[in-house]
Amino acid sequence: MSMFCYQCQETAMGTGCTVRGVCGKTEEIAKLQDLLIYSLKGVAEVVVANKIDVSEIGEVNHALINSLFTTITNANFDGDAIAKQISAILELRDNLKKKYGNVPVKDSAVFTVETKEEMIQKAGEVGVLATENEDIRSLRQFITYGLKGMAAYTEHALNIGKENLEIYKFMYHALAEIEDDSLTADDLVKLVLETGEMGVQSMALLDGANTSKYGNPVITKVNIGVRSNPAILISGHDLTDLEQLLEQTKGTGVDVYTHSEMLPAHYYPYFKKYDNLVGNYGNAWWKQLTEFESFNGPILFTTNCIVPPRKEEIRERIFTTNATGYPGCPHIVPDEKGYKDFSPIIEMAKKLPAPTQIEEGEIIGGFAHNQVFELADQIVEAIKTGAIKKFFVMSGCDGRMKSREYYTEFAKQLPKDTVILTSGCAKYRYNKLGLGDIGGIPRVLDAGQCNDSYSWAVVALKLKEIFELADINDLPIEFNIAWYEQKAVIVLMALLSMGFKNIHIGPTLPGFLSPNVVDVVVDKFGLAKSQTVEEDMKLFL
Repeated sequence: MSMFCYQCQETAMGTGCTVRGVCGKTEEIAKLQDLLIYSLKGVAEVVVANKIDVSEIGEVNHALINSLFTTITNANFDGDAIAKQISAILELRDNLKKKYGNVPVKDSAVFTVETKEEMIQKAGEVGVLATENEDIRSLRQFITYGLKGMAAYTEHALNIGKENLEIYKFMYHALAEIEDDSLTADDLVKLVLETGEMGVQSMALLDGANTSKYGNPVITKVNIGVRSNPAILISGHDLTDLEQLLEQTKGTGVDVYTHSEMLPAHYYPYFKKYDNLVGNYGNAWWKQLTEFESFNGPILFTTNCIVPPRKEEIRERIFTTNATGYPGCPHIVPDEKGYKDFSPIIEMAKKLPAPTQIEEGEIIGGFAHNQVFELADQIVEAIKTGAIKKFFVMSGCDGRMKSREYYTEFAKQLPKDTVILTSGCAKYRYNKLGLGDIGGIPRVLDAGQCNDSYSWAVVALKLKEIFELADINDLPIEFNIAWYEQKAVIVLMALLSMGFKNIHIGPTLPGFLSPNVVDVVVDKFGLAKSQTVEEDMKLFL
């Protein structure tokens, strides 16, 4: 096979992409990403072997999380950019060895490559399949994908100026551990749970960063129609990029619309002062092929998910920043003070037509944990009186598969005395259905982005305290989660580490979980795959 990748839910046949990624990445991109991960393991080997204090290597820490983020599904398709990153990581690795000592280490810490061709050749030796034992490989990749998701949340927090050195320390430890051939499957299962525990910390870090700067999300109605002004569409997850874009578009006559996972920006009080932030355009990431065409204006990707555009005209309107990249698309980098010059995007917007309206109305959100706590008395009373019988956490990712219609039908068929708790782009499957409310409490409560799944864990812990329950699993809360990429993986690991059991995920189980590893997580945690709507409805209710 020319490549092998099975990190996302849509991987070919549910087992692995071997010729070209379903996401659109080529053999070259897949192999360069493999080598970038292997290079990071070398850095980790040096840091761990030499017992380097992570507080002394800030540049390396930041390169670590950015590199991991770069390899997340649908983030970066630019082979030259990834090759450049590999070279930068190897230079950082060698500088660490020179400064801190050259303790005997593994191949990942000593190999050298100079050209892209050499990188691709080396990648063929060190990719996913380099681990022959299927179960060990499965657990190693499970941890690796969790680290990728953790890195994404950590980088967003860093962009706001917040970081937790313990997270970097754990990442180096985990990357070094998964290369240790002496570790057993039981050792790696333990490391999976440790990764989940640190995932909770990474989400708490980002939650604190976002709310400290932008305020606690509040209940907000968001316009999904359009105005007649030229406009920019901002996609991804990074709120600092949105802040800079809004500042730079003030008074220019150019509107800004959020897309997909950027929708929850409207819930933060900080952004309500910008009258140029006018609404949300479109739906989940995978519909961008048609929705970008009708938007007409330029698109800024701050993070994944990029779908390779089919039309050159659309590609010419795409800009990238942070860990994202696409060949031929301008990539915007910050200056030494963190300022990004978005003027090329603004000038392009002025020359292009206003967006074409594709829907109208409003959607409501802003139910992160702080807002839910303000409604706590009302919610608790509704539970006690039986007005609310159950909560269903339906957070996670959306995707292209027809089988994902399951989540829309599941939401439609839920009894009217149930409430959906959501976050991430999975919400686009049901957040426009008009499912009504229970005594003024909307039946779909949107906490925000995928990382805001943390809110539902916090809410669950609070309810456990209020009802004086011994076990969090005794709450009237069910988990029916959709997953797609690695940020969803770290959310799952975080929930497992917190003791949540009997979580359903779908539309398929991860292809990277071997049959034996599936047996372990089913036996230990009750993890299950979603079945039919009818079967699951009967089971849950």
